[in-house]
Amino acid sequence: MTSNLHDLPDSPCIGVCSTLFDEVCKGCGRTAAEVSNWVFLSDEEKRAIWVRIEQEGTAMRFQNDKV
Repeated sequence: MTSNLHDLPDSPCIGVCSTLFDEVCKGCGRTAAEVSNWVFLSDEEKRAIWVRIEQEGTAMRFQNDKV
């Protein structure tokens, strides 16, 4: 199975973090645990997170695409 992970930015982060008081970051759509562990996740885990946050489409990261 080929990965498109390397076609994506290094991280879903857009610099609008809200994980201090929120379960899910409003900027990128990841949980606080996903944000803090991102560098330790495998490519498969990162890909699964990208798929989930893209499908949800609720994070600010995806809002500009719909304008």
